[in-house]
Amino acid sequence: MGKLVSFVIPCYRSEQTLNKVVEEIDATMKVLGGCEYEIVLVNDSSPDDTYEVIRSLCAKRQDICGINLSRNFGQHAALMAGFRYVHGDVVVCLDDDGQTPASEVGKLLEKIDEGYDAVYAKYTRKQHSGFRNFGSKINELMTRVMLGKPKDLYLSSYFAVRKYVVDEMLRCTNPYPYVIGLVLRTTKKIANVEVTHRERETGTSGYTIGKLFGLWFNGFTAFSIKPLRIATALGCLTACAGFLYGFYTVVKKFVNPNVPIGFSAIMAALVFIGGMIMLMLGLIGEYVGRIYISLNNSPQYVIKECLNADDE
Repeated sequence: MGKLVSFVIPCYRSEQTLNKVVEEIDATMKVLGGCEYEIVLVNDSSPDDTYEVIRSLCAKRQDICGINLSRNFGQHAALMAGFRYVHGDVVVCLDDDGQTPASEVGKLLEKIDEGYDAVYAKYTRKQHSGFRNFGSKINELMTRVMLGKPKDLYLSSYFAVRKYVVDEMLRCTNPYPYVIGLVLRTTKKIANVEVTHRERETGTSGYTIGKLFGLWFNGFTAFSIKPLRIATALGCLTACAGFLYGFYTVVKKFVNPNVPIGFSAIMAALVFIGGMIMLMLGLIGEYVGRIYISLNNSPQYVIKECLNADDE
C-alpha cells in the first residue's frame, strides 16, 4: 500500500466549481497511482449553496469529509479546521475555484519524496486581479521582513506538507492562525515547484481589502515583535529630531534675535509627533487586545456539522 494523501480545500462561494475540482483530483490520483487519498472540504459559512454541494459529495463517498463552520472565520482558520480531520502522510492544500491545478499535484508530491518537509507551488504567471497581486506582494514583503522568509522562496495557497508539520501546526491554539507563519516556524526544508495558474472560471476572489489587512496583521502580530521594535526605533529617531530642531531654533534666535519663531513649524512638529504617538499606541493596543482575546480562549473556528468525519 502506498502513502495516503489528504487534500484540504477551504470552500467559499464555490458551488459552481467544487465538483470540477474534486473530479480533477480523482482523475489525477488515478493516473499517478500508488497513492490512496482522501478529501476534506471545509465550508467557511459560504452564503451560497456550497455546503449543499459538499453534503451531496459526502453522501456519495466515504472518502470525502465535509465540515461546516458556524460563521466565516477566514481561509487560514478553515485550513486549521480541516487539518484536525486528516489522516494522510502528506497533506495538500489547494483552492476551491480551480485556479490551482490539482492535475499538477504530482510535482509537489515528487518534491516531498526528495526529502523536503513543505513544497509550495510557484506560478509562472498569476491570473489573479491586479488588486490581489498587489496584496500578494505586500504579504510576501511582510513574511520576508517580519517572519524571516527566504527571499527566493515563493509562498502560495497551493502547497504540500508532511503530516508532522500539520501535527505541529495543530499545537497552535491562537484565535488568529496564520498557516504560512506556522510552516516557517516548523521547518526550513521548504522548496518550490512551478505550476500553471489558471484563470478564474466564475465569480471573484473572496479576499477584500479588509480581509487582506486582517491577514497581514495576523502574520506579524502572531509571530514577530519586530513592529514593536520598529516603533521603539522610530520613537527614538523622532525624539532626536525634536531635540536637534529645538537646539537649532535656540541657536538661530541667539544669532538673529529678530527672526520670528515659526508657528507653522511648531504645529507641524506637534502634529507629526502626536501622530507617531497615536500610531505606536494603536500598535501596542493591537498586541494587548490580541493577548486579551487569546486569554479568553476565543476559538479559531466553530464547527457546526461534520460529515463522514471520525469522532474527535
